[in-house]
Amino acid sequence: MKNYTITVNGNVYDVTVEEGASTGAAPAPKAVKKAAPAPKAAAAPAGAQGGVKVEAGAAGKVFKIEKNVGDAVKKGDAVVIIEAMKMEIPVVAPQDGTVASINVSVGDSVDAGACLATLK
Repeated sequence: MKNYTITVNGNVYDVTVEEGASTGAAPAPKAVKKAAPAPKAAAAPAGAQGGVKVEAGAAGKVFKIEKNVGDAVKKGDAVVIIEAMKMEIPVVAPQDGTVASINVSVGDSVDAGACLATLK
């Protein structure tokens, strides 16, 4: 089983996906709407980066960078947009802060959990 957090039209969902047997159909994913926002990200290494990571919730390609280094952001503001399976997925700020670094470029392929930017 794999767990993912997905945001659709501003609604955050926890999704659990189970792998099906190779001879049968996989069970349908279970989605549960979250009442609370996602937990705060862990601290990043010291240096030019900030202490709060902005991480990809899914693997995909960087479609657009919404914020620049030095921009103030509020919790929930889109920092980077990822394209996965023909969907645009916003990667949002986990808390209020200032963008300390942008660690990707448009067109980069990223894995789920990759640090795309940091905040301070």
